[in-house]
Amino acid sequence: MTDITIYHNPVCSNSRGALALLRERGHEPRVIAYLHTPPSRAELAALIAAAGLTPPEAVRSKETLFSELGLDAPGTSDAALLDAMAAHPVLINRPFVVTPRGTRLCRPPERVLDIL
Repeated sequence: MTDITIYHNPVCSNSRGALALLRERGHEPRVIAYLHTPPSRAELAALIAAAGLTPPEAVRSKETLFSELGLDAPGTSDAALLDAMAAHPVLINRPFVVTPRGTRLCRPPERVLDIL
C-alpha cells in the first residue's frame, strides 16, 4: 500500500508531470482519477486546507463552466466555490498530491518535490 495519493487528470500536462516525477523517484502513488471518482465536498475542503489554499486558489477559473455558473461574480463565497467543485469536478485545479510530508497543488509539477 502506498502512502502517496495523486488526484490525477491524465489529459493535464501538470498532472502527468507530477505523476512522472513521483515515479522517477521510485514512488508508485495511489492514483485517483478525480473526474470519475471525485472527492466529497468535505474531502475537497480538507485537501484545499491541507495545501494551505483557499477555494478561489483551488478552482479552475479558466474553465468555461466557471463563468457559466456565475462563479466569477464579485462576492462569490468560498462555500459556493466548494459546492461547485464538488458538483463539477472539472472545476478542481490539479493535481493535488498528498504524502506523509504534506499536501500540495502541484502547479508546476516540481512542487511535488517539496513533499517527498
